[in-house]
Amino acid sequence: MESFWQDVHYGLRSLRKNPGFTTVAVLTLALGIGANSAIFSVVNAVLLRQLPFSEPGRLVYMMSQRHDKDGPFSVPDYIDYRDLNRSLEEVSAIATLSANLTGRGQPERLQGVRVSGNLFHMLGLNAAAGRLLELEDDIPGRPRVAVISYGLWQRRFGGDPSLIGQTLELNGSGHLLVGVLPQQFLLPTRDIDVAIPLVPDSDPWRNNRGSVNFLRFVGRLKQGITLQQAQTELSTLAQHLKQLYPESNAQKLGVVLTPLGDQIIGDYRKALCILLGAVGTVLLIACSNLANLWMVRASARQREMAIRTALGASRTRLINQMLVESCLVAALGGMLGFFLAAVGVRVLAAVIPADLPHIGAINVDAIVLAFTACISLLAGLAFGLTPALQLSRTNLNETLREGSRGAGEGQRRSRSRNMLVASEFALSLVLLAGAGLFLKSFVRVASVNPGFSSGHLLAVRLSLPKHRYVKREAIGSFVDQLMPRLQTLPGVESVGVTSALPLSGVWGAVDFRVMGRPLEPRERVPAAQYRAVSPDYLRTMGVPLLAGRGFNEYDKSQSARVALINEEFARRFWPEGNPLGGHLQIDDVNDGWSEIEIVGVAGNVKHFGLDAAPTFDIYIPFHQAPQDAAIWLSNNQFWLLRTRTDPMSLAGAVRRELRGVDADVATTSARTMEQYLATSIAPRRFNLFLLGVFAVAAVLLAAAGIFGVISYSVSRRTHEIGIRMALGAQPGTVFRLIVGEALRVAGFGIAVGLAAALALTRVLTGLLFGVSATDPAVFACVAAALGGVALLAASLPARRATRVDAIVALRYE
Repeated sequence: MESFWQDVHYGLRSLRKNPGFTTVAVLTLALGIGANSAIFSVVNAVLLRQLPFSEPGRLVYMMSQRHDKDGPFSVPDYIDYRDLNRSLEEVSAIATLSANLTGRGQPERLQGVRVSGNLFHMLGLNAAAGRLLELEDDIPGRPRVAVISYGLWQRRFGGDPSLIGQTLELNGSGHLLVGVLPQQFLLPTRDIDVAIPLVPDSDPWRNNRGSVNFLRFVGRLKQGITLQQAQTELSTLAQHLKQLYPESNAQKLGVVLTPLGDQIIGDYRKALCILLGAVGTVLLIACSNLANLWMVRASARQREMAIRTALGASRTRLINQMLVESCLVAALGGMLGFFLAAVGVRVLAAVIPADLPHIGAINVDAIVLAFTACISLLAGLAFGLTPALQLSRTNLNETLREGSRGAGEGQRRSRSRNMLVASEFALSLVLLAGAGLFLKSFVRVASVNPGFSSGHLLAVRLSLPKHRYVKREAIGSFVDQLMPRLQTLPGVESVGVTSALPLSGVWGAVDFRVMGRPLEPRERVPAAQYRAVSPDYLRTMGVPLLAGRGFNEYDKSQSARVALINEEFARRFWPEGNPLGGHLQIDDVNDGWSEIEIVGVAGNVKHFGLDAAPTFDIYIPFHQAPQDAAIWLSNNQFWLLRTRTDPMSLAGAVRRELRGVDADVATTSARTMEQYLATSIAPRRFNLFLLGVFAVAAVLLAAAGIFGVISYSVSRRTHEIGIRMALGAQPGTVFRLIVGEALRVAGFGIAVGLAAALALTRVLTGLLFGVSATDPAVFACVAAALGGVALLAASLPARRATRVDAIVALRYE
């Protein structure tokens, strides 16, 4: 231990004697460690931190497997799976909920859930205040109760504990507030403000097994039951139910089980792992650079080490001394890096997508501090070990002779430095290739035509009080009253309304049949996106009408039902004909199929993202929506205003006109369509931004590495260069000699990096759009760019070499 503290004292004194070297080393390491710690703080919060539930590993999310895509269940499905399964201890049902909070100031639309009473107990949650929903709350006839989110409690009610036990008006009905959800509560359903009991036995759709599916299930595996075993058993149960109810369950092919944590995290797991690997690569490059610096410093200390060896110092003691010095630099870099990580987390907060789970838990805590300490220690060992081993093998006689002659460095050390620089270029190429692929993918996505004109377009989402808008006629009357008020606002060109806005996350689907064609089996009946829209909706959105006519004021509830389809629909089902005048059957009423006539064809619209595949779309007039859709239309109304001025400047005027029609109607949000577009590509922008920053940092470090190596080589070869120039070598020849050596090192690294990138970038496949993970154009551009960086970095010391005075160099030697 005494020798250790001697080494620490000596190391600190040595570092103080070289402040420039120490500063460069500490800053280089601090940037690498800070970036790693900042990204790790996100990974720790999102991927590593356990869900705030009891035994989260046994929780599963359950969806109904369909022919086209997974879907929800019906209320009878919930009863069946709850009572008949043998793999799950408990099954809970979740349905989305839109609730208007009134009677306490400005009406507000709350996003919430209806849940079976056993959900919170099954999850093992405790209330932040009061109590949570219980199994008894699901009994028909019990008083209406509700719990609210911690965020709503703080934002709307200032965290007032006396609120517990008071009545909240939700959708016109009084609900006794019994508790507040815990602060970190989350489910795959985002932004939960309120939760109320499902009460399945008195649900209006209790006996509707087939057409009304709106429930997702959360279950807890029994002890000793694996996910695969439960999947097999529940899929068998699904087939049994299909045999019992062949008509209503025809499209329900099975059950899909997913760990609840995976369902919540979604696609972010892969992206965050890639980013963590990328920032770790930057740290490796930084360590390679520091190893080169350390070897240069070690070369200058050869005589010192030789003398210490001659005086009896062992090889182990010399290695320990060098490692202690490198770990001291790493410790200083780690401390600075930890503070940089705290700054980095605040920067990340500005670019992190809003739907990233656990976003509120991202911070620099004790776990991040421990991670920083570990990688600092590993970094110190990584960049200090190779120089320490090489320096400890110093040949006493050879070193003293070299020192007396001023001879050049040993070939072994030169090869080591070159290999480190080559590795930097290889790693940089991998990162740069990934960034290039993300960039090309982002450009492709951003250039996709969304199918509408997003400029000067304001979208306002409304939620009508359901107790007063239970009839289709009442909803239609509200639309007819508000429409002329908004149309006459200054700066408004046109106004439209729709039941589901593109890129909003709200959707509605309907099964359909094309009349006059062979009927598909019930389980293979296709589905289309289903939108109820006003006559001016297409014009307001800027969606082109390609054929036929749009809707007009004569398309009322008493008129024959008509519809528009989109271009993809027409291309698929009328590849060589004219769909106008054709008829569809759609399953949008409880009584079965209803018939509609196609009167027009609209352009394709990207409803679920710019990178999403084309959908089949059916538009119906708002006033012809069936009575069964009244609840849906009262929950979801998006009003669109095409303006001549800044769209957001009209948000206040829209709310004033809305209060003039019905003061109890709540507005959820007022956003421009450009904001919706930006949100839809936010995850891609996040990936591109971070990987691009890391790639640029890697390239700069690689350039610094080759610059340092060539500069040191030139300084050590002054005698050789002087002899060459004395013998007649031209400056151009010397320049090409120096640059050629640098390019050979960089070229080897680029070749290795290309091979590695071809293998590693395949993991990006699911995150790319319109570009192959091995795109040759990207790889060629990246390799050329790195070659140019190497040429530029080597040119500066090479030019300095051409100005060597042969007489001065020989006289110096």
